Amino acid sequence: MQDIAPRLKALRTRLGLSQRQLAARAGVSNATISLIEHNRTDPSMGLLKRILDAMGISFAQFFSEENRRPDRYFYGKDELSSISRGPINYLQVGGDLSDSRLQILYERYEPGADTGQSMLSHDSEEGGIVIQGRIEMTVAEQVRVLGVGDAYHFNSRLPHRFRNPGPEVCVIVSACTPPSF
Repeated sequence: MQDIAPRLKALRTRLGLSQRQLAARAGVSNATISLIEHNRTDPSMGLLKRILDAMGISFAQFFSEENRRPDRYFYGKDELSSISRGPINYLQVGGDLSDSRLQILYERYEPGADTGQSMLSHDSEEGGIVIQGRIEMTVAEQVRVLGVGDAYHFNSRLPHRFRNPGPEVCVIVSACTPPSF
């Protein structure tokens, strides 16, 4: 699992942004950025997405491996790249997706896991299939609980949220094109 604090600070510094400038761009307080960078709080997926969007970077880019291996076609289950931490775990096929038009994720939501009150929104299209458990999805104004075998597909620009309302882990295999999460 990669540590968010040093990555966020290094990216912000590389972009020449102060904490205040980044906070203003993301619509959050300066204290929020400071707490995250000092590893005193873990941001929700929605909050981290907002901050990364303010810097013009996707989850995939933020958590990508430093050394990309070209012409790689196959990945063992232990070679997937973790691009999250906490009660929601996203495992991505491949590391650096900067030259890719597709992002494939193995998503795992612990019971009660929630992407947060701040709805997600990013510039792509996504779809997935629930392969274990149940997930409550909100897309725009629609809310639905999906179970094993149920699927979804929508324009990711629409505000959306994922929440596991059940007592068991929920697993989803999803795809996002272009990679923007």
